[in-house]
Amino acid sequence: MGVLSRLRIIEIGSSAATSYCARLFADFGADVKKVEPPPGDPLRRSAPFTPRGQSAWFAFLNFNKSSIILDGADPHTGEELTALVEDCDILVDGRDVDAADCPPIDISAIRQRHAGLVYLEASWFGREGPYAGFAATDSTVRALAGLIKLVGPIGGRPLHAPDFQAGILAGLWGFIAAASSVVAQMQSGAGRSWSLSIFESNLTVSEFHIAEASVCGNVMRRMGLNRFWPGGPGGIYETKKGWLGVTTHTPAQWQAFCDMLGLSELRDDPALALAEDRLLHMESIERLFTPRLKTRTAHKWFTEGLKRKIPIVPVPEIPDLLLDTEKKVRGAIVPVVFGEEEGFTAGSMQRLTLTPPRRGGRVPAPGEQQPFANARRPVTASSGIGGLPLQGVRVIDFSMGWAGPLCTRTLADLGADVIKIEAMQHPDWWRGVDRRAAYVDAKMYEKAARFSIMNRNKRGITLDLKRPKGLAIAKQLLVGADIVVSNYSVDVLPRLGLSYDVLKILNPRLIMMSMSSFGADSIRRNCRAYGSTLEQGSGLPSVVGSPEGPPSMSHTAFGDPVGGLNGCAAVLVALLHARNTGQGQFIDLAQIECMMAFAAPWIIVNSIDGLSPTRYGNRHPQFVPHGSFRCAGEDNWITIAAIDADMWQRLALLIGRTDWAMDESLRSGEVRRSIEHLIETEIEAWTAARDADQAMSELQTARVAAGVARLPIDLLNDRHLSSRAFFQEVERVFIGAHLQPSMPIREGVRPYPIRTAAPTLGQHNREILSALLGISDAEIAQLASESIIGTAMLCESDSLSG
Repeated sequence: MGVLSRLRIIEIGSSAATSYCARLFADFGADVKKVEPPPGDPLRRSAPFTPRGQSAWFAFLNFNKSSIILDGADPHTGEELTALVEDCDILVDGRDVDAADCPPIDISAIRQRHAGLVYLEASWFGREGPYAGFAATDSTVRALAGLIKLVGPIGGRPLHAPDFQAGILAGLWGFIAAASSVVAQMQSGAGRSWSLSIFESNLTVSEFHIAEASVCGNVMRRMGLNRFWPGGPGGIYETKKGWLGVTTHTPAQWQAFCDMLGLSELRDDPALALAEDRLLHMESIERLFTPRLKTRTAHKWFTEGLKRKIPIVPVPEIPDLLLDTEKKVRGAIVPVVFGEEEGFTAGSMQRLTLTPPRRGGRVPAPGEQQPFANARRPVTASSGIGGLPLQGVRVIDFSMGWAGPLCTRTLADLGADVIKIEAMQHPDWWRGVDRRAAYVDAKMYEKAARFSIMNRNKRGITLDLKRPKGLAIAKQLLVGADIVVSNYSVDVLPRLGLSYDVLKILNPRLIMMSMSSFGADSIRRNCRAYGSTLEQGSGLPSVVGSPEGPPSMSHTAFGDPVGGLNGCAAVLVALLHARNTGQGQFIDLAQIECMMAFAAPWIIVNSIDGLSPTRYGNRHPQFVPHGSFRCAGEDNWITIAAIDADMWQRLALLIGRTDWAMDESLRSGEVRRSIEHLIETEIEAWTAARDADQAMSELQTARVAAGVARLPIDLLNDRHLSSRAFFQEVERVFIGAHLQPSMPIREGVRPYPIRTAAPTLGQHNREILSALLGISDAEIAQLASESIIGTAMLCESDSLSG
């Protein structure tokens, strides 16, 4: 039986977010029953389709579930659904997105009778606020979340990916909320009720840009295809054979890249030493190095870059993923069966080594039940909800940057005691990579907004792990911990004497997660990578962009937040197992594999028909029209989608084309496809005469899905987010009052309050060493005198001399 086989989940309504959330439970053995109307979940009719006309998107979201058909028109099915819910552990509710003719039930009454029920309700924008009730799609939500406007050609229209991102991100957040509730329930017996905003879930990907915009101001613009603020090169380039993803963040990486290409004039130019300076000269820089890249294949450049520790990676097409034996061995590519068709898709990326997820499965036909080895978990009498769900959980955080700290920040936001370990010699690089004396002496490393938002609610200490005393203290902390998280390269902690084989002897119930780029046992385990590298190597860029253009990235560091959320989900599953059995385990999370979920539908289709996926640009395989349209003013855009025939008719009436609205033949999306360019021209003539927000208001009044393409800085003053108190003001030394984003999951009307600001370097040294470990004041003073602990970053010269 799987680690979650004692759980029973009922899924109602129709949304990608709730379907993915429930599937994550099914991956680990939970008995998930999906309630559908007689025609089936509307997502069964979502493109892309297999050769037999089945939805690959539905298949990815729903394998290993059972299906129950309930007819909402039958007055008795409400009682049947109520009985199902009263017998389950978790109810996942997507009805606010699409009710899918679900029979009505009284959730409040059920929760009074079933105090242990965990209830998750998803909506596009939350129940309250100016956007509540807006018609929406994946793309319109991402436009509003600041995830479209910075992508695409300078001066041209913003470029956005197909509709498979918002639901996956929100589904991960829904799983985190529900799984943390089950952890808490093991103590209290009480259920919890959560609301999940799909819009706010997608802001997780915008947090870096929002934080930087709050400091730098309105400086972010589209930089061109595969170029992103704040630095470069960080894009995709053509080689002699294939495409190559390149990221050069640090001065050393830039110098190594120039050396590899024989471009000493670029390497030695002091004006190009920093990534942000190079971005100002990217046109001239690329003119020099792109011809050199075309002299070798992508794989030969990758081999050479590996030797030089440059974050570069071949950019695969979808068929390349299916030919990658390692991905099948690791479970990143798994078999899936639906009906008479068999193919492959992206598997569960939460790679627990002791209690692994299922490797693929069967997609249920409407009404099909699947066999489960399901033993009911013992029910604890409810003693009422007591505090935050992860109260009493201790986490040791060895992570840096974005992905690992997001994972541990989420655990901290949910109540865990997270102790962040840095070194004065090598603090978290999101504090800044400048090690010159002027930067260090001015304590600029304490003023980084991005570090502050990613490390709130944590305690922080410094330890030099290369010294025996520092290592011994780390081991003492790990003896009393539940979870340890690292996103270092795979060999770093083992070289220090902190491998899982060592730690499990010290603490058998310890969960240790390695969040490396490619996996602890990967042939690419030594490849350097950033969030951009993870997207470049995931297969996603090969399905994004125009048919005649290059593979296209969607974000400067997409892989980081995606890896962080998957990591959080993974440790919660392992924590449930540890609480039940006392057994810890090692989690080998490969962040590049986490990105493959966004390409999953095309993996399925290609595995069956062998055809290369179609790139649609801003168009959509199903919704016509669909795209970004220019509004009045400079670089103002709105994303619009007509998701069905009725919405199309309302749109046609709004833009003054009554003839189109009355033409019955145009109710067919395929017929509209034949005049798509004309439709787009007419829409843009209408939007160009209006301010973007005005256009959105008129479209939403007509119940047409639309969202203004926001910049990250716009979100700080977004009226909907303000009404929901999404941004909280936090006071921190060196920075002062600043805004922090909340989680997109909440138990009440308001989000969980942020308890503490991010720690300054070594802020809690004495508190933790004395109160937690019982180390004397004299010993603490000695540790400080030996620079094993401290509260100030060492500059480059101090670090070298030490």
